[in-house]
Amino acid sequence: MKRCIATLFGVAALMLTLDCQAAHAWAQGRNYVLLTPAQQTHVPEGKVDVMEVFSYGCIACNGFQPVMEKLRHSLPPNAEMVFLPAAFNPGEDWPMFQRAYLAAQSLGIADRTHQGMFDAVWKTGELAVSDPATHRLKVPQPSIEDAARCYERMTGVKPETFLSVAKSFAVEVKIRSANAQVAAMQVPSTPCLVVNGKYRVNLDSPGSADDLVDLVRYLVGKET
Repeated sequence: MKRCIATLFGVAALMLTLDCQAAHAWAQGRNYVLLTPAQQTHVPEGKVDVMEVFSYGCIACNGFQPVMEKLRHSLPPNAEMVFLPAAFNPGEDWPMFQRAYLAAQSLGIADRTHQGMFDAVWKTGELAVSDPATHRLKVPQPSIEDAARCYERMTGVKPETFLSVAKSFAVEVKIRSANAQVAAMQVPSTPCLVVNGKYRVNLDSPGSADDLVDLVRYLVGKET
């Protein structure tokens, strides 16, 4: 929770618009980190991927969604947004949400349920990890079976079909790969943005959401 809440203050700062905007000279080390070695990407040739490392159980990621929507609509045509679920906070059910996302991705329903899953955790409480009154973590936490029922409501995919995929060897491989990639990119907290497997954005450095969009577009341009 501490890692999420600390990031939430940075996310809130991104939502503020500065009165005076100046031209930025984005700098390595201050605004972004060069990852060595660069991570392999899985977008079509000629595309530059813009990755968000996230968790549905992360309150800061939920608060970051308006910024992500702004970024999504501001990317150049050669950029593609992708998502990587993190699992390094088991106390708030992140491994379950990681498995659920990767299963949904395998079923081809992840994109159209992405916001719905955030809403199920933080808006409707269907998959809430904490009690809204006491703010204490729920015991037990939502299960993969709970997530399967949530996906059925949103897409019509039967829970037994979802669970079969979620518990499959293919998803286990995806989980191991996701965890290895999060570690290799030295993700400090979530949300985290990485451009083309090479540049990890310092989310504390831009002064506003518009600045963040400008920074990401700058890094996409470096890879174009």
